[in-house]
Amino acid sequence: MSAELTLGQALARFAAGADYPTLPAPVVDSVKKRVLDTLGICVAASTLPTSAAARAYATDQGGVGQSHAVGVDGRMPATFAGFVNGVLAHSLDYDDTHLPSVLHPSASVVPAALAAAEATGASGAATIAAIAVGLEVCVRTGMAGYDAASGTSVFFEHGQHATSICGALGSAVAAGMLYQLDEAGILHSLGLAGSMAAGIIEANRTGGTVKRMHCGWAAHAGISAAQLAVHGFTGPPTVLEGRFGFFEAWLHGQFDPTAITEGLGEQWAVPDIFFKPYPANHFTHTVIDAALALRARGLSADDVEDVEVGVPASIVRTIGEPIDVKRRPETGYMAQFSGPYAVAAGLFGGGGLGVGLDDFTDELARDPERRRLMAKVTVVADDECTAIFPHQFPAVVRVRTRDGQQVVEKVLANRGGPRRPLSYAELATKFADNAGRLLPDAAVELVQSTIAGLDELDELSSLLAPLAVPLSTQQSAQH
Repeated sequence: MSAELTLGQALARFAAGADYPTLPAPVVDSVKKRVLDTLGICVAASTLPTSAAARAYATDQGGVGQSHAVGVDGRMPATFAGFVNGVLAHSLDYDDTHLPSVLHPSASVVPAALAAAEATGASGAATIAAIAVGLEVCVRTGMAGYDAASGTSVFFEHGQHATSICGALGSAVAAGMLYQLDEAGILHSLGLAGSMAAGIIEANRTGGTVKRMHCGWAAHAGISAAQLAVHGFTGPPTVLEGRFGFFEAWLHGQFDPTAITEGLGEQWAVPDIFFKPYPANHFTHTVIDAALALRARGLSADDVEDVEVGVPASIVRTIGEPIDVKRRPETGYMAQFSGPYAVAAGLFGGGGLGVGLDDFTDELARDPERRRLMAKVTVVADDECTAIFPHQFPAVVRVRTRDGQQVVEKVLANRGGPRRPLSYAELATKFADNAGRLLPDAAVELVQSTIAGLDELDELSSLLAPLAVPLSTQQSAQH
């Protein structure tokens, strides 16, 4: 990219020049998988109280029916369809993750692009291209705020939710492409989204369900920005690096511009975004993997005398402290952030891809057998794991058995990432486990096959309409 271009202009030129025939095959494959994964999560999250609140809020706004949202009969404005699906996509801690930025890109970009594509009558191939570019923009702007020296996100250190902040930018570019904006129009869409991007993470510390809203609002902002650009609103060409631009406002000017421009259009981050095989905090996944491997080697909970879980030093506070709380989670949600419960999930569980949503219920979090095992688990910092973090979230699980043996299982790379990728068949299993909770088998199979041929669709209503069924209808179809 030319040094004469602003960062926004570089991204707009990249987006304007990208279309389906120019995408590398691994990028196309990755996008299809992310659509499948995201929609399955949306269906599984449909029954949450926050999902009901999102649907009620969106339907209260009225407006012209343009796009479908999961669990809503009929169409609603694209902005609100993107909002509803974005809320659902980020509500189960099951959506994909980019490392080391620790962004969840698909939860905003995919809902935004699907809603915009349906509203504009865009083809499946055009939608794939828009999602690919939107994800790339989201990741690259997030990586611009990653401090390699400290191994942390500057966004996070400032209390900002980069997932929704950068997700709004990626959503705006994806939506701009689907509204057939030219390079200048996409730049305006990006420039407008810079004034809409938002999200703080205080709820992670003291509570509240607002985090579930973030990706929905990012999708809403991105679609709104594109629509406003269509109608003539304009944004600054220096929206990102300007003296009063995005990175100054959010990061106080501490950012890496090369993360945005280096290899843009040639090196794609999209295939390297990590899928989540398990519905839990990503820090616990290698712990679950280690426990599953030990179980496959013949270890049972009854054999365990004590367990030491070694993880990167900075992860201990999230999944191991305070240890008394982590050993006795009161809810399934608390269990998702517990290292001791991750050991129990691996040794006792059996849903989804080895551990699934049914392994994280409130009842199982308080199960006496699991609590007896959790009482034997400690979580400590491990030097080998610390050296690898944050490019992976590794774990070393050491078990002392009742007969005095020591059994060790190391998992140094996350399942679902580029070193241990999930196949389409594995993601289809995850989708069926999620979507099959509410949809009949025929609908699950229809959506799977439709996404497999997404690039052949003339328009998207055949993909989204089967998911836009009220919950009462879905649930009755299952019985």
